[in-house]
Amino acid sequence: MANPGYGKRSAPDQRPRTAQDFADLPPREAAIAAYLDRLPDGADISVKTLAKQLPYGQCALRTALNRLQQAGHLRRGRERLDSDTGSSRWITRTWFTRTARNDDWWAAFTRGDVPKDSEPHPPTRTRAYILLAALGRGTPSLSLSAADCAALAPLVTEWFARGAGEDAVRHALTSGLPTPVHHPAALLRRRLTDKLPPELPLPQTPDRILECAECGVPGRPEALPGGVCRGCRDGYAPARPAWLLPAPEIHARADEIRAAMSLKREERTYA
Repeated sequence: MANPGYGKRSAPDQRPRTAQDFADLPPREAAIAAYLDRLPDGADISVKTLAKQLPYGQCALRTALNRLQQAGHLRRGRERLDSDTGSSRWITRTWFTRTARNDDWWAAFTRGDVPKDSEPHPPTRTRAYILLAALGRGTPSLSLSAADCAALAPLVTEWFARGAGEDAVRHALTSGLPTPVHHPAALLRRRLTDKLPPELPLPQTPDRILECAECGVPGRPEALPGGVCRGCRDGYAPARPAWLLPAPEIHARADEIRAAMSLKREERTYA
């Protein structure tokens, strides 16, 4: 496992795992992708660590990971995390998905939006419909017709959207009933409307930055088709910003600067 906050991060809304997930990839890339797919979130998937676990060298793994990125299974970047104290920090991320995504999907994901590949046809008997249809089993006075269940289901769905579970909805609809219940559908409609929970607070949209797979320079998703910047595609790489340098390299550079400054002070002393 990588250090806390680092390592593999699974992209959302992936399709169920099948034997054909990576059939379009070359054998080596397919094998590596299948291995990554089964690793838990937070696993260290750096080239050095993978080379210790897989029968491939670091150079081959680096090439394979870049090809997985080009195929839409992987992206590298950074994500800003805000703490309760008001401070924030940038975390290195490597997002992986068994479901290949195109550049438009990754661009939307970077903005905090997760587009759906395709919307399935809604089932005839939804979760809300089933709950309403089952009320009459435990509480005969709340027996509903199929038309009543279909009409009231959107109201129950709104409860689910606001974080209410089935037990909470069932308790709100069946507790403290009058005797007798003359119009069960009208009574349930009134309760579903009057007792509707408040809306959940909107989730905070994460700040994400994608990075070029070759040089590590950050950029807008549309400037990194296939996860590679224009400079690397055309054969020239831009200078890597200092804030993207790994910590050991920054410390080594700082030591060099201090040593040079110390040498200059000595030269002035003996001049």
